[in-house]
Formats: sequence, C-alpha cells, structure tokens
Amino acid sequence: MLFITNREPKFSIQTKKNREFDFDLKRNAPSNSIYCCERVDKDKYIELGSTKWLKRIKESTAEQILFFIHGFSNLPEPDIFPRTEKLQKLFDEKEKNLVQVIPVIWPCDNDLGIVVDYWDDQESADMSAFSFARALQFFMKWRDEQPDDKQCLKRINVLAHSMGNRVYRETLSVWNKYHLSDGTPLLFRNSILMAADIVNESLGKGEKGHLISESSRNVSVYYASDDLALRASKISNLKNRVASRRLGHSGPENMDNTQHNVFSIDCDNVNHKYDNPKGHSYFLDDGNGKAGVVFEHLFNSIKTGRVEISDKQNRRHTL
Repeated sequence: MLFITNREPKFSIQTKKNREFDFDLKRNAPSNSIYCCERVDKDKYIELGSTKWLKRIKESTAEQILFFIHGFSNLPEPDIFPRTEKLQKLFDEKEKNLVQVIPVIWPCDNDLGIVVDYWDDQESADMSAFSFARALQFFMKWRDEQPDDKQCLKRINVLAHSMGNRVYRETLSVWNKYHLSDGTPLLFRNSILMAADIVNESLGKGEKGHLISESSRNVSVYYASDDLALRASKISNLKNRVASRRLGHSGPENMDNTQHNVFSIDCDNVNHKYDNPKGHSYFLDDGNGKAGVVFEHLFNSIKTGRVEISDKQNRRHTL
C-alpha cells in the first residue's frame, strides 16, 4: 500500500530512498517535509522517494486514485492503515482495478482524550497544509514535465473524513496563496467530504472551502445530525468560544451560496447502522463485510463521475 505523510520518522528526517521508515509517534508536530512511502506489512514501511512513488502510481493497474485523508485522533496503526485496507477491499469487490486507495497521513494525537486532543489536532491540521501544498505543487510540476505520450491520465479523487476536511481545505488555501497565480486547477474528479469537521459555511462563496469546489468536478457532502463524534467536536468548540454548526452535522449552511457542483447528502437514517454508537465513520461496511449504502453511493460517483441525487433542483439526496 502506497502512502504519503508529513509525520516525522525516527532517526534522520532527510529523505533516503529505499530505507526502512518508522513513524516517530512521540512527535506530533507536522514536518516541513513530505515522505512518499509504501506499507509492505503491519508496522513495516519503506520510503520510496517521490520519483519512484509517482512512477508506481502512474504504472498502477487502477484506473482512478482515491486519496484518503483521515480524521483526528487517528494513528497509522491500528486506525488509518486497517481502514484503508477495508476501503480498498470494498472497492475491489465492486470492481477490480477501478480504484487505488492511498492514505494521506498527517500527525495527530490520541492519548489524552477527545476534547483535549481536539485543539492540538486542529493546529496540526492547519500546519500540515504547508507541506501538502508543496506536494501538490511538486505533483503538478512532475505531471507537466512528462512527455505528451507518457502523461499520467488517471482520475484523482479525494475522500476527506472528519478533521481531514480541515487538512484538505487548508491545503488548497495555502496552495492557492503561495503557489498559484490563476486560481486552483480542476484537478479532482470527486471531492467526498465525509462527516466534515469544519464549519458549515465553509463551501460558501468567499470562504476558504470554496476552493474545493473550484478544483473538483463534484463535491459530495455527507452529513448526519446525530453524529456523536461531531457533537463532542461542537462541545470543544463552544468551550473555546467558537459557535458554529459543523458541515458534517447539517450539510452546507446555504446551498444557494455554494457552487453548482456541490451536493448535500443526508445520512441521518443510516449512520448509526454502519457505525454504532458514534455514527461518525459510516462510509464503510455494515460490520459483516457488506458495503453500506453510503459506500455504494460514493462508489457510484467515482465510477460514473456523476453524483446521484433525488432533488436535482436543490442538489440534495437522502440515503
């Protein structure tokens, strides 16, 4: 499994191709560097270097790439990699060689409890934007330098979960501010914002998250009002005098103020069925290995490039 991270490794922080890579979990601050790696087994990783890593993606048999940006209080093992494996298994069972899932691992903490860690992870998410923005710029440069007959033509999708949406939003904001002159390019086929732990006006015109709409063909916002993990997030925000609904609780605050390619998908009826009792990670299976309706919906969006909605006028759908 390929992955990219700005978590610092043990020993030297200098990139070294083909060395054993081991996360330094005691360091919770984002690195200025990006490490392009492969997980060859549980707790066993190799640093490939950016050139070899990109070549591996280009030569992959998968038609599309899905970058998975995890949420807060998640560690590589036992959280992020097993979840990525489950996602990959679900995609392969639907259609082999359609999607390759690549986790984007940013440094967060999980040893002090949700409310305490929450603010540390927010800061880490914001600071991670600078290294991931440089990674995006490097990718664009690499892509533009390829001869016409050797271009990487794979479609790229993003699935951001929980606070991973903050990482995604801030990355595009930093990329636009420091690296681009004419706005963000249309780089992503689907941006899937799952149980997003960002304010619900984030996708509105003039907001930072509007860049997600500009850089994507489709933006699917999956939300559930009884998501208990986001209720804990809300408590933490209120405690720190930040009063705003979360995008993953209510969907976009005002659909009329969002770009036409933003779709609002209500998961209230199913989120606890697939993630009991929190109702937060409801985009996988039913606990018995069978794909849930949320996964089926996002799979269809990735497969077809179109988001299934029942209320086309208001760009809304209920699962």
